[in-house]
Amino acid sequence: QVHLVESGGGLVQPGGSLTLSCVASGRTFTTSTMAWFRQAPGKEREIVAGISWIASIIDYADSVKGRFTISRDNAKNTMYLQMNNLKPEDTAVYYCAGKLRGGIRRTQSEYDYWGQGTQVTVSS
Repeated sequence: QVHLVESGGGLVQPGGSLTLSCVASGRTFTTSTMAWFRQAPGKEREIVAGISWIASIIDYADSVKGRFTISRDNAKNTMYLQMNNLKPEDTAVYYCAGKLRGGIRRTQSEYDYWGQGTQVTVSS
């Protein structure tokens, strides 16, 4: 099994930047499709970005295209989310997730393992 730990969240002003990290334990990380999801208060959890196991396929939600960048370093068992030009509507708990088989999917039920989440708050 894989254990995921997110870090890097915090409070940032609109227009600012943050980089989230997701460190995985377990050998299956390197062959897993990974994704970042987020959940704002009162809203459903939604996908932010996904990345295939060798980073050959990347997908973004329309709301973050051009502002967020997902990446991974399989040698370090780590996935990243670089977030630029943050907006108040980006405020949410951000989760990393992995799926053992298949490509990127936008439905959270498709993912096999999850981190505990990290809070991102965008406010002046």
